[in-house]
Amino acid sequence: MIEHIKILMIDDHPMIIEGYQNTLLFTKKDNQELSIDIANNCDEALAFMNKSIEKSVPYNVLFVDISLPPSSDGTMQSGEDLAEYARKILPNAKIIVLTMFNESFRIHNIIKTIDPEGFLIKSDLTSSELASAFQAVLNNPPFYSGTVNRHIRKTITSNIVIDDKNRKILHLLSQGVRTKNLASHLDISISAIEKRKKQLRELFSVHDGQDETLIENARKEGFV
Repeated sequence: MIEHIKILMIDDHPMIIEGYQNTLLFTKKDNQELSIDIANNCDEALAFMNKSIEKSVPYNVLFVDISLPPSSDGTMQSGEDLAEYARKILPNAKIIVLTMFNESFRIHNIIKTIDPEGFLIKSDLTSSELASAFQAVLNNPPFYSGTVNRHIRKTITSNIVIDDKNRKILHLLSQGVRTKNLASHLDISISAIEKRKKQLRELFSVHDGQDETLIENARKEGFV
C-alpha cells in the first residue's frame, strides 16, 4: 500500500533545501510517495500552510529552519514562531526543526515551546542522518541529533534544577549582556536579578563572585 506523505520544507537557503529534497527522494521507502512544497521565507510558509488547511490536504511533515527573517507583517519573527503557529493549525503534522544554534538555552527553549518530533543541529547533519531522522519521525518519534541528545543527557543527569528566568539570565550573561542591562530583557527589577544571580552562584559553587566563573561552571553542567 502506497503511503502518500505531504511535506513542507522551509529554509531561506535554496541550495540547502535542494539537498534536503534530493536526500529524501533518493532514500525514501519503495511504498512512500513524497509531495514536497518549498518555502524560502515566513510569508511563503504561511501561505502554503493556510492553503493546505483551506483545501483540506494538511501537511504530514514540516522541516523548519529556525533562522528565518520576519514575515512582512511582523507576526512571525523567526522559524520558531512559525513552528509554534504550525502546531496550532496543523496539530497532526510532525515538525522537524533544523538550526545552527547549539547553545543550551536555545535547545531547551525549542524543546519546551515546540516539542518537535525531530530536532537537528545543522553542524551534526549528514545525508544519512537526515534520511534516518525522516523515517524515525514518521514511525517512531522523536529523533534528536547528537548535540541535542548530549544537552538533554547532561541536564537530566545534573543535580542542579533552575527555572526559565535563571536559564535566561545565564544565557544573556554568556552573550556578554551586563547585569545593569538584564532588566530590560527580563521584565524584573535589578534587585530581583541580583537575588537570582546570588542563587545561581550558590547553585554552581561560585566563590569569587565573578560572572565569568558562573558561566564557566554553568557551561560544565550543560546549562549554557
